[in-house]
Amino acid sequence: MDRLDNTVRPYAWGSRTAIPALLGVEPGDEPQAELWMGAHPGAPSGVDRGEGARSLDQLIAADPVGELGARVVERFGPALPFLFKVLAAGEPLSVQVHPDLAQARAGFAAEEAAGVPLTARERNYKDANHKPEMLCALDEFTGVCGFRAPAGTVALLERLGVPGLSPVLDVLRAKPEAEALREALTWVLTLDSDTVVPLVAATRDALLRRAEESSEPDEVVMLRDYAALADHYPADPGLLSALLLNHVVLRPGEAVYLGAGVPHAYFRGLGVELMANSDNVLRAGLTPKHIDVPELLRVVEFEATDPGVIRPRSVVEHPGEELYPAPIDEFRLSRYRLGAEGGRPLPTDTPQIVLCTEGRVSLTDASGDQLTLAPGQSCFVAAGSPAVTASSEDGAPANLFRATVSL
Repeated sequence: MDRLDNTVRPYAWGSRTAIPALLGVEPGDEPQAELWMGAHPGAPSGVDRGEGARSLDQLIAADPVGELGARVVERFGPALPFLFKVLAAGEPLSVQVHPDLAQARAGFAAEEAAGVPLTARERNYKDANHKPEMLCALDEFTGVCGFRAPAGTVALLERLGVPGLSPVLDVLRAKPEAEALREALTWVLTLDSDTVVPLVAATRDALLRRAEESSEPDEVVMLRDYAALADHYPADPGLLSALLLNHVVLRPGEAVYLGAGVPHAYFRGLGVELMANSDNVLRAGLTPKHIDVPELLRVVEFEATDPGVIRPRSVVEHPGEELYPAPIDEFRLSRYRLGAEGGRPLPTDTPQIVLCTEGRVSLTDASGDQLTLAPGQSCFVAAGSPAVTASSEDGAPANLFRATVSL
């Protein structure tokens, strides 16, 4: 068991208080957006086995089979297949989409061959991997996920009554689903700046008027969430992109899974996020960063989807474990709710990172080694380690999230 020394990424949209509150420290002067746990070269976790600090990616590279296990190396290669994060959104993140594996490999190779620096503003692909992801809420978490069915967006836009949005309404009413969604998003992303600013302002005003008129609490939350996007990005098409997507509110313990090509954005909240080991993002608004419209349109899957809120289910063969099922092998997310009932065994046949989010968790392995995790602290357990038991340190309620792979 290796306690991890993790990096906090200070992106502008991050909360100034949520991650410090989780860690039990005073807030700093800048936003704290993401706490990275894993071996991604962008911000690998540090470990110390008594011979000085090393990064987790270096540790794994020195002995992939010893750290990951032969089956994981054979299936995924000699690198940790997933990246685990705590994500704290104080402001909206960009509307974005992630490529599939073939798209990521081709895009990365093309930009490498063209000599585009990894740090260049116009760079789309930071690595050659795909980035399916799952987000599980630690407190109420809001955002948008996947295209709403065209009929639903037509109904919403008709209630708003913004004349400038009539081209989107016309397309959504008249065209087949995939064609309608493609044309609607293309129209939004290719508006000139002189049109975007007044249209976003008019849409914001209409959303707030409708919120005042509505007697449906869920609709009011949705309308106000959309309107707030214009306050953060008044000259950006992101609000108009987001109006095409399903609004989602996650309660603590609920999750969503996002596959390749699914447009999404997070608005506010604290959650744990587990993804394939990648940092590839293509953006469609709510950002000052580069937007490559042709590449984005090539990657997006133009189909309406149900956000599919996921609630954990008990794992019969692993007592105490609650699994968040996802159709992906590179990662597997589960939760243990610990308390007075005693210890719970953690399988150790695959590499894993465990994260405490509530209470204090005591980890004890079969050799007698012990490690205590406070909220926000995590550790790496190599594949084939001695059996580990997790328990609440004092019998009080405690939460432990477990990130590993699925074989």
